[in-house]
Amino acid sequence: MNKFLKSCAAATMALAMVGCSQGQTEGEGEKANIGIIQYAEHPALDQAYEGFVEGLKENGYDTDAVEIDYKNAQGDQSNNKTIANTFVNDNVDLIYAIATPSAQAAANETKDIPIVVSAVTDPQTSGLVKSNDKPDTNVTGTSDLNPIDAQIDLLKQMVPNAKKIAIMYCNAEDNSRFQADLAKKKAEDLDLEVVEATVTDSNQIQQVTESLVGKVDAIYVPTDNLLAEGMASLTQVTNANKIPTIVGEEGMVANGGLATYGLDYYELGKMAGKPQKF
Repeated sequence: MNKFLKSCAAATMALAMVGCSQGQTEGEGEKANIGIIQYAEHPALDQAYEGFVEGLKENGYDTDAVEIDYKNAQGDQSNNKTIANTFVNDNVDLIYAIATPSAQAAANETKDIPIVVSAVTDPQTSGLVKSNDKPDTNVTGTSDLNPIDAQIDLLKQMVPNAKKIAIMYCNAEDNSRFQADLAKKKAEDLDLEVVEATVTDSNQIQQVTESLVGKVDAIYVPTDNLLAEGMASLTQVTNANKIPTIVGEEGMVANGGLATYGLDYYELGKMAGKPQKF
């Protein structure tokens, strides 16, 4: 998480990149304009937004210095593109993009406006930077790569007799595929047979989960935006059939998952809202 944050900007990050100092803007009476694009509405991403706003306040960027235009894409990629295009046309000073699809939409629309991202698992794999060590793009921010090895270890500890598990994710999300590959490797190291159960839209969640009943001993769900939104549909099936479900973050536990080792998305957002000089 820290590595990407500290390596992604050539000189400064967040509001420092748009020429603001704490509590003021470049011209008297002017405000820095920040466009915030959030991919979907679920607890982890909501916390990444709330933490970012709190991070700005803690570092002196109050409403007298910053004007925020917050928009939610409601899980629709066409909305992502429209919002990103609007921010570019409005010539905002900075874009804060929450989740990989929104970050990709923003990066596709501008190579000039600074983009701070959060809740992005692997910026390099997602095509946002040339490399995580030397990004060489207009993108910086915080990664939410989870302790996936620890999460699979937790599954094994909680279901010690497990032989076969499902890794369930949306195959349209780059971050989900990346996490699924890491989880599969760790599971195989623990001699667990893996079934990949993928969905492409929310209408498939219940059906795919039902197809796993009686076939797997446990389910692992990474920090997947589609499944985070649809956890109620997933856990309605898993809890009724007593299938232990280890998930990627705490909001998914609150919505019915069994357990997790995860990140604090509020603190992740605060990190993204903290100007840093390197």
